[in-house]
Amino acid sequence: MAEEQLGQERSEQPTSKRLDESRKKGQVARSRELNMLFVMIASILFLWGLGGWMIETGGELVTYALSPSGELLTNPRLLPSHLASVITSAGSLLTPFLAVTVVAALAGPAVMGGLLFSPQAIAFKIEKLDPIKGLGRVFSTKGLIELVKALLKFFLISAVAILLFLSMEGEVMKLVSLNVKEAIVRSGEMIIWAVLLLSMTLVLIAAIDVPYQLWSHNKQLKMTKQEVKDESKETDGRPEVKARVRQLQREASQRRMLEDVPQADVVITNPTHYSVALKYDAEGASAPIVVAKGADLIALKIRSIASEHEVPIYSEPPLARAIFGSTEIGDEIPAPLFLAVARVLAYVFQLARASATDYVPRPDAVPLPDGFDQFNNEGSLNGL
Repeated sequence: MAEEQLGQERSEQPTSKRLDESRKKGQVARSRELNMLFVMIASILFLWGLGGWMIETGGELVTYALSPSGELLTNPRLLPSHLASVITSAGSLLTPFLAVTVVAALAGPAVMGGLLFSPQAIAFKIEKLDPIKGLGRVFSTKGLIELVKALLKFFLISAVAILLFLSMEGEVMKLVSLNVKEAIVRSGEMIIWAVLLLSMTLVLIAAIDVPYQLWSHNKQLKMTKQEVKDESKETDGRPEVKARVRQLQREASQRRMLEDVPQADVVITNPTHYSVALKYDAEGASAPIVVAKGADLIALKIRSIASEHEVPIYSEPPLARAIFGSTEIGDEIPAPLFLAVARVLAYVFQLARASATDYVPRPDAVPLPDGFDQFNNEGSLNGL
């Protein structure tokens, strides 16, 4: 394999994507022994409950089929209808049993890997006709293991069957001395016991095969470290692509934010680095809301848009830094900053109502609580 040639080992557990792709291809863990065990157990339970009725009814049906009436013997034209009646009765007798075995046959795959229909698994592939690849599958490690399993299963079941026959030899020989109905009843009882003992053998085989099939399937799907990395890149995107996506998302967020600046009631600034746009809806909000904020070039852009739309710009560096550092866009102003922001908004609203000749004194700055002036230095901060 290419991975082995490169010295890479399939040491990583399969990812969910690998497992999903495997299921789409019909590659799931399966155990024929488990399927056979389910069928035999279902058969035993069915025969245990309804076996007596089936044997009795079957005996009557055989007696009816092999004991034609005098009218049938004298009129051969009635033979087709007689055969049709026998076949119909036999079908009605066997249908419940066959239905139970079909359901049991589906239960095995459902327990192991779930019921699955995969068009890819049944699609015709020309490479399946390649004799070289066919021989490769036969003589592969998996093929040899399956051969050993089949031989062991054959010898084990054969040994149990021989022991059963030897133990029932006397009963079998007695069947010839019984009438047809009694022979059928006794044969049915013997078959039920034989199937029960064979099922116990299959329990042992399935108990070994199921864990092996799960382990083998998981081993087959294991991945190299490089495959995991490649899948991660394919699924999550390459680092440069993800960085570009994040950049576009930031730009889109900034555009939406800047579009909200004209609706702000005031822009509080630290003229050198920070700008914070606030809006207060006395009826719809309990506190002013941050509609935009930015540093450096974004701060300049916010102030520029505010000037264009005649939004008041209020310079108070400590308050601007405190709001910038303690909120995100869409947040309400923290309660400890209510008084400082309220004085700014009151001043702005008074200016809006005042005439050109009115003098509105600028309010004194309110000392900020400890911990809110997080950006006391005048260093630059890029981005939001």
